[in-house]
Amino acid sequence: MRYDITSLDLFISVAEERNLTRAARIRHLAVSAVSKRITELETQVGSPLLVRNARGVDLTPAGQSLLYYARQVKQTLVQLDHELGDYATGVKGHIRIHAITSALSQFLPDDVAHFVALYPQIKFDIEERVGSAVIRAVADGRADLGIIAVQTASQGLDSRPYRNDELTLVVPAGHALGARTSVRFEEVLEHEFVGPHLESSMHTLLTSEAEKLGKALKLRIRISSFDCMCRMVSTGLGLAVLPRSVINQYVRSHKLKAVTLDEPWAQRSLLLVFKKYETASPTLKTLIDQLTLTE
Repeated sequence: MRYDITSLDLFISVAEERNLTRAARIRHLAVSAVSKRITELETQVGSPLLVRNARGVDLTPAGQSLLYYARQVKQTLVQLDHELGDYATGVKGHIRIHAITSALSQFLPDDVAHFVALYPQIKFDIEERVGSAVIRAVADGRADLGIIAVQTASQGLDSRPYRNDELTLVVPAGHALGARTSVRFEEVLEHEFVGPHLESSMHTLLTSEAEKLGKALKLRIRISSFDCMCRMVSTGLGLAVLPRSVINQYVRSHKLKAVTLDEPWAQRSLLLVFKKYETASPTLKTLIDQLTLTE
Protein backbone atom coordinates (compact mmCIF):
# COMPACT_ATOMS: atom_id res chain seq x y z
CA MET A 1 0.00 0.00 0.00
CA ARG A 2 1.08 3.57 -0.71
CA TYR A 3 0.07 5.93 2.06
CA ASP A 4 -0.10 9.68 1.59
CA ILE A 5 2.05 11.42 4.20
CA THR A 6 -0.29 14.42 4.46
CA SER A 7 -3.27 12.13 5.11
CA LEU A 8 -1.36 10.24 7.82
CA ASP A 9 -0.39 13.54 9.45
CA LEU A 10 -4.01 14.71 9.40
CA PHE A 11 -5.14 11.40 10.87
CA ILE A 12 -2.70 11.87 13.77
CA SER A 13 -4.23 15.30 14.47
CA VAL A 14 -7.77 13.89 14.39
CA ALA A 15 -6.79 10.96 16.62
CA GLU A 16 -5.10 13.22 19.16
CA GLU A 17 -7.93 15.78 19.23
CA ARG A 18 -10.70 13.15 19.03
CA ASN A 19 -12.60 15.75 17.04
CA LEU A 20 -12.67 16.53 13.29
CA THR A 21 -13.57 20.20 13.77
CA ARG A 22 -10.72 20.91 16.22
CA ALA A 23 -8.25 19.01 14.03
CA ALA A 24 -9.37 21.01 10.99
CA ARG A 25 -8.98 24.28 12.90
CA ILE A 26 -5.46 23.36 14.05
CA ARG A 27 -4.44 22.40 10.50
CA HIS A 28 -6.16 25.47 8.97
CA LEU A 29 -8.36 23.31 6.73
CA ALA A 30 -12.06 22.90 6.08
CA VAL A 31 -13.73 20.10 8.02
CA SER A 32 -14.90 18.59 4.72
CA ALA A 33 -11.29 18.38 3.49
CA VAL A 34 -10.18 16.57 6.62
CA SER A 35 -13.18 14.25 6.48
CA LYS A 36 -12.41 13.42 2.83
CA ARG A 37 -8.83 12.48 3.72
CA ILE A 38 -9.99 10.20 6.54
CA THR A 39 -12.54 8.53 4.25
CA GLU A 40 -9.83 7.92 1.65
CA LEU A 41 -7.63 6.34 4.33
CA GLU A 42 -10.48 4.10 5.48
CA THR A 43 -11.07 3.00 1.87
CA GLN A 44 -7.37 2.25 1.47
CA VAL A 45 -7.17 0.33 4.74
CA GLY A 46 -10.44 -1.47 4.06
CA SER A 47 -11.74 -0.88 7.57
CA PRO A 48 -13.28 1.99 9.57
CA LEU A 49 -10.71 4.01 11.49
CA LEU A 50 -13.07 6.23 13.50
CA VAL A 51 -16.36 5.87 15.30
CA ARG A 52 -18.35 9.11 15.23
CA ASN A 53 -20.23 10.13 18.38
CA ALA A 54 -21.93 13.22 19.80
CA ARG A 55 -18.72 14.67 21.23
CA GLY A 56 -16.37 13.80 18.37
CA VAL A 57 -14.71 10.54 17.38
CA ASP A 58 -13.13 7.46 18.93
CA LEU A 59 -10.57 5.18 17.34
CA THR A 60 -11.44 1.70 16.16
CA PRO A 61 -8.86 -1.08 16.68
CA ALA A 62 -7.69 -0.43 13.12
CA GLY A 63 -7.43 3.27 13.95
CA GLN A 64 -5.33 2.54 17.04
CA SER A 65 -2.96 0.46 14.94
CA LEU A 66 -2.72 3.10 12.21
CA LEU A 67 -2.04 5.82 14.81
CA TYR A 68 0.87 3.82 16.26
CA TYR A 69 2.56 3.33 12.89
CA ALA A 70 1.71 6.80 11.58
CA ARG A 71 3.51 8.32 14.58
CA GLN A 72 6.53 6.12 13.88
CA VAL A 73 6.55 7.24 10.24
CA LYS A 74 6.32 10.89 11.29
CA GLN A 75 9.15 10.49 13.79
CA THR A 76 11.32 8.79 11.16
CA LEU A 77 10.66 11.55 8.65
CA VAL A 78 11.53 14.25 11.19
CA GLN A 79 14.78 12.44 11.93
CA LEU A 80 15.45 12.02 8.20
CA ASP A 81 14.86 15.72 7.58
CA HIS A 82 17.12 16.64 10.52
CA GLU A 83 19.98 14.40 9.42
CA LEU A 84 19.81 15.39 5.75
CA GLY A 85 19.75 19.02 6.86
CA ASP A 86 23.09 18.41 8.56
CA TYR A 87 24.68 17.85 5.16
CA ALA A 88 23.44 21.24 3.95
CA THR A 89 25.13 22.92 6.93
CA GLY A 90 28.44 21.14 6.35
CA VAL A 91 28.06 18.19 8.74
CA LYS A 92 29.12 15.17 6.69
CA GLY A 93 28.04 12.35 8.94
CA HIS A 94 25.89 11.50 11.94
CA ILE A 95 26.60 8.53 14.23
CA ARG A 96 24.35 7.39 17.08
CA ILE A 97 26.09 5.46 19.86
CA HIS A 98 24.51 3.68 22.83
CA ALA A 99 27.02 2.49 25.42
CA ILE A 100 27.22 1.01 28.90
CA THR A 101 28.39 3.22 31.75
CA SER A 102 31.83 1.58 31.96
CA ALA A 103 32.66 2.60 28.39
CA LEU A 104 31.33 6.14 28.82
CA SER A 105 33.12 6.66 32.12
CA GLN A 106 36.50 5.38 31.01
CA PHE A 107 37.22 5.30 27.30
CA LEU A 108 34.65 6.76 24.92
CA PRO A 109 35.08 10.52 25.59
CA ASP A 110 38.77 10.48 24.66
CA ASP A 111 38.18 8.16 21.70
CA VAL A 112 35.41 10.35 20.28
CA ALA A 113 37.52 13.47 20.80
CA HIS A 114 40.36 11.86 18.87
CA PHE A 115 38.02 10.83 16.06
CA VAL A 116 36.45 14.30 15.82
CA ALA A 117 39.92 15.85 15.62
CA LEU A 118 40.54 13.72 12.53
CA TYR A 119 37.03 14.10 11.08
CA PRO A 120 35.60 17.41 12.37
CA GLN A 121 32.44 17.27 10.22
CA ILE A 122 30.99 14.24 12.01
CA LYS A 123 28.12 14.71 14.45
CA PHE A 124 27.47 12.32 17.38
CA ASP A 125 24.46 11.41 19.51
CA ILE A 126 25.63 9.35 22.50
CA GLU A 127 23.33 7.77 25.10
CA GLU A 128 24.06 5.75 28.24
CA ARG A 129 22.17 2.45 28.45
CA VAL A 130 22.45 -0.96 30.14
CA GLY A 131 23.82 -3.75 27.96
CA SER A 132 20.50 -5.36 26.99
CA ALA A 133 19.07 -1.96 26.00
CA VAL A 134 22.17 -1.26 23.88
CA ILE A 135 21.59 -4.50 21.97
CA ARG A 136 17.92 -3.67 21.38
CA ALA A 137 18.74 -0.16 20.16
CA VAL A 138 21.31 -1.39 17.63
CA ALA A 139 19.08 -4.26 16.48
CA ASP A 140 16.08 -2.03 15.76
CA GLY A 141 18.12 0.80 14.22
CA ARG A 142 17.87 3.43 16.97
CA ALA A 143 21.66 3.25 17.39
CA ASP A 144 24.33 2.73 14.74
CA LEU A 145 26.93 1.46 17.18
CA GLY A 146 26.77 -0.05 20.64
CA ILE A 147 29.34 -0.78 23.33
CA ILE A 148 28.67 -3.66 25.71
CA ALA A 149 30.52 -5.99 28.06
CA VAL A 150 31.42 -9.40 26.68
CA GLN A 151 28.99 -11.08 29.12
CA THR A 152 26.02 -9.51 27.29
CA ALA A 153 24.73 -11.70 24.45
CA SER A 154 25.11 -9.86 21.13
CA GLN A 155 22.06 -11.67 19.66
CA GLY A 156 23.28 -11.98 16.07
CA LEU A 157 24.93 -8.55 15.79
CA ASP A 158 28.46 -8.22 14.46
CA SER A 159 31.05 -7.41 17.11
CA ARG A 160 34.67 -6.36 17.50
CA PRO A 161 36.89 -6.03 20.56
CA TYR A 162 36.99 -2.49 21.94
CA ARG A 163 38.81 -2.21 25.29
CA ASN A 164 39.59 -4.18 28.43
CA ASP A 165 38.91 -3.03 31.97
CA GLU A 166 39.64 -4.42 35.42
CA LEU A 167 36.84 -4.87 37.93
CA THR A 168 37.92 -4.01 41.46
CA LEU A 169 36.34 -4.18 44.89
CA VAL A 170 35.68 -0.79 46.47
CA VAL A 171 35.27 -0.48 50.26
CA PRO A 172 35.02 2.46 52.66
CA ALA A 173 38.20 3.63 54.33
CA GLY A 174 38.68 1.75 57.57
CA HIS A 175 36.89 -1.39 56.38
CA ALA A 176 38.61 -4.65 57.33
CA LEU A 177 39.04 -5.65 53.67
CA GLY A 178 40.68 -2.30 52.91
CA ALA A 179 43.94 -3.53 54.46
CA ARG A 180 44.15 -6.39 51.94
CA THR A 181 46.03 -6.18 48.63
CA SER A 182 43.69 -8.71 47.01
CA VAL A 183 40.61 -10.71 47.89
CA ARG A 184 38.61 -13.63 46.50
CA PHE A 185 35.01 -12.99 45.52
CA GLU A 186 33.78 -15.73 47.85
CA GLU A 187 35.06 -13.76 50.85
CA VAL A 188 33.38 -10.59 49.62
CA LEU A 189 29.99 -12.28 49.37
CA GLU A 190 29.70 -12.27 53.15
CA HIS A 191 29.06 -8.52 52.96
CA GLU A 192 26.17 -6.42 51.63
CA PHE A 193 26.54 -4.67 48.29
CA VAL A 194 25.66 -1.44 46.58
CA GLY A 195 24.90 -2.81 43.11
CA PRO A 196 24.04 -1.62 39.62
CA HIS A 197 20.73 -1.82 37.76
CA LEU A 198 19.19 -5.29 37.37
CA GLU A 199 19.59 -5.28 33.56
CA SER A 200 23.22 -4.17 33.61
CA SER A 201 26.01 -6.48 32.46
CA MET A 202 27.76 -5.91 35.81
CA HIS A 203 24.75 -7.21 37.74
CA THR A 204 24.52 -10.24 35.46
CA LEU A 205 28.19 -11.02 35.93
CA LEU A 206 28.21 -10.65 39.73
CA THR A 207 25.04 -12.67 40.32
CA SER A 208 26.28 -15.38 37.95
CA GLU A 209 29.63 -15.69 39.70
CA ALA A 210 27.91 -15.74 43.10
CA GLU A 211 25.63 -18.57 41.94
CA LYS A 212 28.67 -20.59 40.81
CA LEU A 213 29.89 -20.38 44.40
CA GLY A 214 26.50 -21.48 45.70
CA LYS A 215 25.79 -18.09 47.22
CA ALA A 216 23.54 -15.11 46.61
CA LEU A 217 24.59 -11.51 46.12
CA LYS A 218 23.37 -9.52 49.13
CA LEU A 219 22.11 -6.35 47.46
CA ARG A 220 21.12 -3.61 49.88
CA ILE A 221 20.86 -0.83 47.28
CA ARG A 222 20.67 -0.74 43.47
CA ILE A 223 21.67 2.43 41.66
CA SER A 224 22.91 3.19 38.13
CA SER A 225 25.41 6.02 38.66
CA PHE A 226 29.01 5.05 39.43
CA ASP A 227 29.45 8.31 41.31
CA CYS A 228 26.41 7.58 43.50
CA MET A 229 27.60 4.01 44.09
CA CYS A 230 30.92 5.33 45.40
CA ARG A 231 29.14 7.85 47.63
CA MET A 232 26.94 5.10 49.07
CA VAL A 233 29.97 2.89 49.74
CA SER A 234 31.77 5.76 51.47
CA THR A 235 28.88 6.10 53.92
CA GLY A 236 29.10 2.41 54.85
CA LEU A 237 25.95 1.25 53.06
CA GLY A 238 27.73 -1.64 51.35
CA LEU A 239 30.62 -2.70 49.12
CA ALA A 240 30.74 -2.37 45.34
CA VAL A 241 32.55 -3.81 42.34
CA LEU A 242 33.53 -1.18 39.77
CA PRO A 243 36.13 -0.63 37.03
CA ARG A 244 39.48 0.35 38.53
CA SER A 245 39.87 3.53 36.48
CA VAL A 246 36.44 4.67 37.68
CA ILE A 247 37.31 4.04 41.34
CA ASN A 248 40.58 5.93 40.97
CA GLN A 249 38.59 9.13 40.41
CA TYR A 250 36.87 8.81 43.79
CA VAL A 251 39.33 7.07 46.11
CA ARG A 252 40.67 10.25 47.67
CA SER A 253 37.58 12.50 47.54
CA HIS A 254 35.21 9.83 48.92
CA LYS A 255 37.71 8.17 51.29
CA LEU A 256 37.57 4.76 49.63
CA LYS A 257 39.91 1.81 49.23
CA ALA A 258 40.33 -0.22 46.03
CA VAL A 259 41.14 -3.89 46.54
CA THR A 260 42.16 -6.19 43.69
CA LEU A 261 39.67 -8.97 42.95
CA ASP A 262 41.68 -12.19 42.58
CA GLU A 263 39.38 -13.65 39.94
CA PRO A 264 39.95 -14.29 36.20
CA TRP A 265 36.58 -12.74 35.30
CA ALA A 266 37.64 -9.45 36.91
CA GLN A 267 39.60 -8.80 33.72
CA ARG A 268 36.70 -7.85 31.48
CA SER A 269 36.44 -7.19 27.74
CA LEU A 270 34.23 -4.55 26.15
CA LEU A 271 32.86 -5.02 22.64
CA LEU A 272 31.65 -2.83 19.78
CA VAL A 273 28.38 -4.14 18.33
CA PHE A 274 26.73 -3.16 15.05
CA LYS A 275 24.47 -4.71 12.42
CA LYS A 276 26.64 -5.64 9.43
CA TYR A 277 30.03 -4.13 8.75
CA GLU A 278 29.65 -4.71 4.99
CA THR A 279 26.48 -2.60 4.80
CA ALA A 280 27.55 0.11 7.26
CA SER A 281 28.05 3.68 6.02
CA PRO A 282 31.62 4.73 5.19
CA THR A 283 31.58 7.05 8.22
CA LEU A 284 30.53 4.27 10.60
CA LYS A 285 33.08 1.87 9.11
CA THR A 286 35.82 4.44 9.69
CA LEU A 287 34.78 4.86 13.32
CA ILE A 288 34.59 1.11 13.92
CA ASP A 289 38.05 0.65 12.47
CA GLN A 290 39.40 3.52 14.55
CA LEU A 291 37.92 2.20 17.81
CA THR A 292 38.95 -1.38 17.10
CA LEU A 293 42.55 -0.33 16.71
CA THR A 294 42.53 1.56 20.02
CA GLU A 295 44.83 -0.02 22.58
